[in-house]
Amino acid sequence: MRTTTHPRRRGRRTRSGTRPSGRLPAAVLLGAALVLAGCSADSGDSGADAAGGKAAAPGAEAGRQGAAGSAAARSGGTAGSGASKPAPSSVVRTASLTVRVKNMTEALDTARTAARDAGGFVGDENTRRDEDGSRHSEIVLRVPTEKYDEVLGELEGTGELLRRNSKAEDVTDQVVDVDSRVKSQRASVARVRKLMDRATELSDVVSLESELGNREADLEALLAQQASLKDRVGLATVTLTLSEKTAAARKTAAAEDDPGFLDALAGGWGVFLAVLRWIALVVGALLPFLLVFALGAVVWRRFLRPRLPRRPAPATSPAAPGTLPSAPPARDGKS
Repeated sequence: MRTTTHPRRRGRRTRSGTRPSGRLPAAVLLGAALVLAGCSADSGDSGADAAGGKAAAPGAEAGRQGAAGSAAARSGGTAGSGASKPAPSSVVRTASLTVRVKNMTEALDTARTAARDAGGFVGDENTRRDEDGSRHSEIVLRVPTEKYDEVLGELEGTGELLRRNSKAEDVTDQVVDVDSRVKSQRASVARVRKLMDRATELSDVVSLESELGNREADLEALLAQQASLKDRVGLATVTLTLSEKTAAARKTAAAEDDPGFLDALAGGWGVFLAVLRWIALVVGALLPFLLVFALGAVVWRRFLRPRLPRRPAPATSPAAPGTLPSAPPARDGKS
């Protein structure tokens, strides 16, 4: 009995000794899957929840790491900014000028030359001509911020300055915020790519590719915003409006300014109406006083004057006796 049982036990031991070598990798993989499933359940990432099934674990892990990395980058950026010196100010400068010139061509050449010499360029240019022959031009110049004041001085010297409007907008907070978000988003994209390199299941790869596409799109939007801010801060925008009147237009305007018969008639009529208006104003101002004086005169004549004692009439002296009539002269006998 003993001789028959020992080989069987040895065989069993040999079999049992060889089985763990095949079960050990499966147990390790199962444990890793459980750990990933637990991490996915705790993260609650929206991109991982949409994937579902086995693909939820890598997607949730990417979302958890991305969110943690973004928060860490923001907090780190805030702490770093507090510890280090403040970021340089970022100011967007814009200006608009309206100038009346005698020669439009020379003024435009001066504006273009000023922009090129300052290291800038002409962004837009539009010229039109009116019916009377006068020309109007609008040109947009982009010049470096450090040459902003110098270019404005040159443009004002092209003619008679009619209007000037300048504006400065501080965008330092926007620049700092966008730079921090770009760094965080780049780190998030890099983490998702690392997860893709370690993914083995097709569902995991699909979920991570979707998450990577969303994050790369967000990164591109942030980069575009960053480039726009950099362009606006580095280059000031100057809008120059030029107006020119030709000789014919000036003659027409001068002829229109010369007075004629109708102009004189209209001017005289206007003066006549103005005089009537002033007379009416004077009469209106004196009317209350005239009414009071008239009422007082009526009361005096009808009520007060009759009651006053009359003065006796002065006695008349008797008439002086007249002279006797003289006798007619005597006639002689001859007559």
